[in-house]
Amino acid sequence: MTAKNQLELLVKNFQKKRPLRAGSLIITIYGDAIVPRGGNVWLGSLMKLVEPMGISQRLVRTSVYRLAQESWLQTEKVGRCSYYSLTGPGLRRFEHAFQHVYNLDTAEWSGSWCLVYLNQLDPELRHKVREELKWLSFGSMAPGLMEHPRFTRSELMPMLQEWGALEDTIVMQTMPMEQKSPRALRLQVRESWNLEELGGRYRRFLKQFRPLWRELQSEDTLSPEECLLLRILLIHDYRKILLRDPLLPDELLPGDWEGRSAKQLCRNLYRQIYVRAEQWLDETLENASGPLPGPGEKFYKRFGGLRDSSTLSEAVTEME
Repeated sequence: MTAKNQLELLVKNFQKKRPLRAGSLIITIYGDAIVPRGGNVWLGSLMKLVEPMGISQRLVRTSVYRLAQESWLQTEKVGRCSYYSLTGPGLRRFEHAFQHVYNLDTAEWSGSWCLVYLNQLDPELRHKVREELKWLSFGSMAPGLMEHPRFTRSELMPMLQEWGALEDTIVMQTMPMEQKSPRALRLQVRESWNLEELGGRYRRFLKQFRPLWRELQSEDTLSPEECLLLRILLIHDYRKILLRDPLLPDELLPGDWEGRSAKQLCRNLYRQIYVRAEQWLDETLENASGPLPGPGEKFYKRFGGLRDSSTLSEAVTEME
């Protein structure tokens, strides 16, 4: 099966998902393609971008409306045109959701844990905060007690304030432990996070995208638009897995942990296609001032370093 055929299959599989979560896909698009270019885009550009994925204009309008209601997006009207950008809280949530997507190396674990006690919250707010923490890949150590090996107390406090839970939530940071991987701790990790399910998600990701990567090594004729579609699907699927992954230290993970291979595959595919995808974005995305500016310097640091902006135009010219 050619790379084009496999991409068509990926798009069809996405379209079959029920419910079709267009809002989640739009957040992926903002994080991967729009935020690096200033963060503001015309609704018509967004519609054109997702049209090949089978998402109707009506569904786009409904999705951005809901994202605005959920304080992810804000809108600006200029004449009859609507332009959308991330809100302040939306940008903070986005940064936490995407901060690990493009990093190749995970910092060494100090042995410290962030512990969050929710028992003092009223039931409705407790449920809301627990769901938000699960979305940030916190695990449940016990009823009313959440844990994370990477989050820090200082990172969490502003979020608790946004959720209206700061006054009645207890947050503690444990001291780093010299012995980081005793048997009891490994057993606790397996109770707090479903590593088998998470590993299964990584295996499905590898099964979906590895054959396409292999085909691209022998024949790569994907157009700029096809490269963008592949890039969106790649990052969207990978991001959804990372939302559930607390990035546990190696000493607490199985030796054959699939997350390592998934990271390398995502990096390899992204580097293969991003130049042509950026070409399509250059030609298509608009804000109230005209075409969106090119991506900033931070973009080219993804996955350990992409080609810098000075060589990007040369690479596009070579392929033409």
